[in-house]
Amino acid sequence: MTEQVMAAIDGSQFSPAVCDYAAWASLALGAPLTFLHVVDNHPQTAEADLSGNIGLGSREHLLEELSQLDEQRARVAQDQGRLMLKAACERAVEDGVAEPGTRQRNGTLVETLAELQDEIRLLVLGKRGETAHQASEHLGSNLERVVRTLHRPILMVPNDFKRPERVMLAFDGSNTTRKGVEMLARSPLFNGIPVHVVIVGAETGDNRSQLDWALTALREAGHEAEGTIRAGEVEETLRIYQAENAIDLLVMGAYGHSRIRHLLVGSTTTAMLRRAKVPVLLLR
Repeated sequence: MTEQVMAAIDGSQFSPAVCDYAAWASLALGAPLTFLHVVDNHPQTAEADLSGNIGLGSREHLLEELSQLDEQRARVAQDQGRLMLKAACERAVEDGVAEPGTRQRNGTLVETLAELQDEIRLLVLGKRGETAHQASEHLGSNLERVVRTLHRPILMVPNDFKRPERVMLAFDGSNTTRKGVEMLARSPLFNGIPVHVVIVGAETGDNRSQLDWALTALREAGHEAEGTIRAGEVEETLRIYQAENAIDLLVMGAYGHSRIRHLLVGSTTTAMLRRAKVPVLLLR
């Protein structure tokens, strides 16, 4: 089964950037690109219990009408989704992708991606979904659930595309981040893009040894790499380094018990991702 770059799109303001980053990744990886749109058809009628307000016959008639309305809404959502997928493909072709594919599914995004994850090499999705304009200070709940469910790299993107020119890897010597280094070393995604490896912690012999290993692995694979060890609070230290060095893509591990990987468990990560102005590649 061919692993592909899969881009989840909806009607949010993030979808154009999702298209552009997915096209960039598809071309860099030499992997097929598929756009995915999921129609969530949760019935609306179940939310209304009108039995105490109207007679039985009237209630049955109203519920029948509401059911018909749900069906109409589902058809409209599917039609809108097909138009979105068509527009996404046209945008990807303009970006240089030869034959992008599309998929439309009914259900929830998380369940759909869990079913498809064996086909996914990289998932691209926006920070927030269709209600982003209503909750600009909140991280999309779908994103958090997807990160916890999927065992594939996930590229979370902001609402403006910028071709990455400098990448920062938040590194702590854990198995997850060592695998991240090995993935970066062998992946064509960041060919020709300088990689900054940052350890947040004390200047110890172990940290220095870990950093040297990461830099050697990247350089031996042909990457331009530099690294540093900085003391401080993880989120703030990474954010400052990012600003100082014009980093435009952050790579980090998703789960674990170290200070960096713990970010995606508590409020610190939620805050970091919410404030992120650059794409974040999350590794499992």
